Formats: sequence, C-alpha cells, structure tokens
Amino acid sequence: MELVRVNKVKALHDFVVYVWFSDGSEREIDIGKYLHGPVFERVRTDPKLFSSVKVTAGRTIGWGDDLDIDPDTLFYDLVPAWMEKHELELSR
Repeated sequence: MELVRVNKVKALHDFVVYVWFSDGSEREIDIGKYLHGPVFERVRTDPKLFSSVKVTAGRTIGWGDDLDIDPDTLFYDLVPAWMEKHELELSR
C-alpha cells in the first residue's frame, strides 16, 4: 500500500488550507489545531508567513525546511498529541 502524500497546497484564510493528495483526493483543512506550541508561534501570528505554506521535500505541508505537519495527520485528520494529553488531564 502506498502512503498518501501531499501534491499541492494553497492557503485560503485564517488557518484553512486546501490540500491535494497523491491518491487524487482534495479538501479544505483547518490546520489551526496543529499549529500549537512555541514552534508554530510565528506561523500563527504572521499571516504572510502562514500564506507562504508549501509542499516540502517530504511531500507534506510546511514553512521552510524544519517546520511541517505530517501528511498522515492531515489526511486522516488525526488528533494532535497536545489535545490528547489535555483531554487525558481533564478526565482525571
């Protein structure tokens, strides 16, 4: 089975991007929940930087060489680790 990767991405508005995947599917994705923590602070606070999103060498979406979001996370709409941890803490 071939892994699904990103072929193309376009920033739309706020934290929404339109993504074309290698399996032929495409959709709008609100990536705001993935832009958590200090590493993504500039992307969250600088609309021009957010709009510069591109397909990376690893065929996911990102900003520069060291800031990206895993393509499986995007394709399967996975819950970010920080949300899982937060929900676990709330349930205690």
